[in-house]
Amino acid sequence: MSLGNNIRTLREEKQMTQERLADQLGVSFQAVSSWEREEYNPDLERLMAMARIFDVSLSSLVEEKMDLKTTKAIYDWQHMKTFVKTSAKNLGLSNTLKALDFAEKAHEGQDRKNSDIPYIYHPLNLACHALAMKIHKDEVIAACLLHDVIEDCHKQLSDLPVNDETRHLVDLMTHEKDDSRRQQIMEEYYRRLSENPDGALIKCLDRCNNLTTMAWGLSRERIYRMIRETEQYIIPLLKVIKSTAEYNDAAWLLQYQMESMLDIYKRLL
Repeated sequence: MSLGNNIRTLREEKQMTQERLADQLGVSFQAVSSWEREEYNPDLERLMAMARIFDVSLSSLVEEKMDLKTTKAIYDWQHMKTFVKTSAKNLGLSNTLKALDFAEKAHEGQDRKNSDIPYIYHPLNLACHALAMKIHKDEVIAACLLHDVIEDCHKQLSDLPVNDETRHLVDLMTHEKDDSRRQQIMEEYYRRLSENPDGALIKCLDRCNNLTTMAWGLSRERIYRMIRETEQYIIPLLKVIKSTAEYNDAAWLLQYQMESMLDIYKRLL
């Protein structure tokens, strides 16, 4: 894809008119039009300004894009649900079975940010990830499924059809959303998680999945914040997980996954 097409595509993704982009760049809309038609090329100063406006790297603005196709097969939440339900029945995980139905109904109609993937894919991914690592603790799998229902579905802890230990883990995974006090909230949130190996495990599973979906449309600022937060707060939780002998293998795999993804994002950014 050419520079002109890149400019037009990014402008339209931001739902900006040529006039609005021109105003922000201090040029005429005819100049923007000529760039998109590739009659002229913008100078470096304008290219850098557009990269900031579109919240992309300069290279992603000027380089030709490869026509690579993605697949939705890995986001088949129905298949994930079947796997979790079958595993829970075979392992006798009663809280997980109750949590599965509750989470599906609670997240009904919600999609993952900047996608058409049903939101339930996310908690199901955590549960599948844990089960695949041979983690069979009922409360952990159930809390994986319910970890976002308080923050995102307007549910109360008392609404959850699970035991008190599972409710406690869901409570640990829940925090207040207030950008004016974000650092204070995050420090307290991760302090509480650091005192509970099960909560730390669920949070690391949560972050693994969130890292894999950052490319779906998070701004560069949000991606940078996610990387910094992962290194500052999430990676240290791995030591907490390792304090439980049965989670040692899981801790190694989670560390490898997260650090590999962080390295990839840093190189691409």
